[in-house]
Amino acid sequence: MKREDFIIRFAGEGGQGMVTSADGLAQAASMAGFHVQTFSTFPSQILGGPTWTQTRISTSPVRSSGDAIDVLVCFNREAYDNHKSEVRDDGVIIYNTGDFELDSDGKSFGLPFEELAKSTGNARAENMVVIGAFAQLVNMPQEYLDEFVTKRFTRGRTGDDEIIRSNIEAMNLGRAEAKSSGFSLAEMADPVKPEYEQILIKGNEAVSAGAMAAGINFFVGYPISPATPILIAMERNLVGKNQFAYQASSEIEAINAIIGGSYTGKKAMTATSGPGLSLMSEAIGMAWMTEIPFVIVNVQRGGPATGLPTKTEQSDFQLALHPAHGDSALPVIAAGTVEECFYATVAAFNWAERYQGPVILLSEMMLAERAQNIPRPDLSKLKVENRDVYSGSEGYLRYEAKEISAMPLPGSPGSYIANASEHDPYGDTTHLPERHIHMMERRFSKLKLLEDGEYESQNTEASIAIMPWGGSKGPSEEAYELLLEHGQQMAWYYTMFLHPLPAKILEELLQKDLVIVPELNFQGQFSSYLRSLGIKAESITQYTGLPFSVGDLTQRIEERLGAGTKGMVNV
Repeated sequence: MKREDFIIRFAGEGGQGMVTSADGLAQAASMAGFHVQTFSTFPSQILGGPTWTQTRISTSPVRSSGDAIDVLVCFNREAYDNHKSEVRDDGVIIYNTGDFELDSDGKSFGLPFEELAKSTGNARAENMVVIGAFAQLVNMPQEYLDEFVTKRFTRGRTGDDEIIRSNIEAMNLGRAEAKSSGFSLAEMADPVKPEYEQILIKGNEAVSAGAMAAGINFFVGYPISPATPILIAMERNLVGKNQFAYQASSEIEAINAIIGGSYTGKKAMTATSGPGLSLMSEAIGMAWMTEIPFVIVNVQRGGPATGLPTKTEQSDFQLALHPAHGDSALPVIAAGTVEECFYATVAAFNWAERYQGPVILLSEMMLAERAQNIPRPDLSKLKVENRDVYSGSEGYLRYEAKEISAMPLPGSPGSYIANASEHDPYGDTTHLPERHIHMMERRFSKLKLLEDGEYESQNTEASIAIMPWGGSKGPSEEAYELLLEHGQQMAWYYTMFLHPLPAKILEELLQKDLVIVPELNFQGQFSSYLRSLGIKAESITQYTGLPFSVGDLTQRIEERLGAGTKGMVNV
């Protein structure tokens, strides 16, 4: 019987080609019509250290990177020792005989990765050797791989033909070695090509594309893992007349620059991670006070401080909600999939322009570096909101209204002072109590304009619900479906729009006896926020630097439900 889902993991030392292997296999499978998702985890040094990546290939859409491994490719002995326990009983391990040897264990065979690559004249083709070996194990047609290599390396350069030849030869050598090993897995089912057009894209790339679709024309950023690819994408694409992209000397310079750009009428954005968001705190407070719209993308990583700069976490929610001192609460949107990285960015720009203030868009390391094929966005169907610019006569009071008012542009009618001190309707400094009351109520009441976010729900009649956020959506969704199969009665809720929550989802969650929140942090940050709204919420947390596995999450939810069925939540 043919298999519809396979997981292959590449493990070794940073710089040995694990990311290239996973991405290359994903590209080949995606071009053939399969659904794919990659996952990468590596240390923070430039080269070296334990690194592993994996690719999941399926005939149906992939929601998580998967649990048990079908094929493990070990570039060194440490990788074998650390990952062999995660291979399925019927799985196969391919190890690098150029680095170590193993006694026969009934599920492993060796390949001389480097030797085979060098024999083709292309010493860099080790990853193609192992891709070919995997393809043989699952009987993947070679034409899928040939098409990928030909398209990937046809660049109009001298030597393209030789690179294509050597890479195809390397794959065939890997195939031959795997065939002679006697090992095989179930045959991979034929791909079921979707009727819609797909693109293979990473989360950071999707954020960048979403910003372009939303009309960004001003970007300033500072390099920081894992957000740097967004800066690079903006520098490459935000070019031409009235377009500006710039690498600042610090996060403080970046945030103040985009405040200035937005003040003059530009759609502005920066991208950073937790440490950078902390440095931006005072300027964010100024933008909240002066009501200047822009987007900050925070690609979360493990913290605090330098923390785990190349590992994933969901521990910046409270920071995103309250990044500035004093009474402020910023709008927060969190993408949960690569596809949502695109649409969440568009939504963040729309929110910023609608309520006239800064918006935090949360992503995560596992989304930023994840490659996945998604339906190509139809730009003709996007709703893009633009700034309400004042066009009347002089004498306009920018801050007089209780909620929202058109924004004048400096040098145009109704020009105003954007004062970071408390101000009167003109924007001039005031310490009068009644003015502070007026402006505080104005700033918070504007958030009501953002309560129309979309959300997902299933089995809403159940008294217990599961509600993940961000990148924990995929594993949680798979766990939820397993729980239903096991007979558990649960509701499902999910939204990208975390603050403010959609009014309807808040109304429904308030009626639940328990809302279980899977999240990757120690404190249970999002469930704490939900409890502040009156919702009976509890977290299932993980803080390993890795995403949830579906099996572990399913078990932990079942354990919580088992404990809870005996007088659960009598509050």
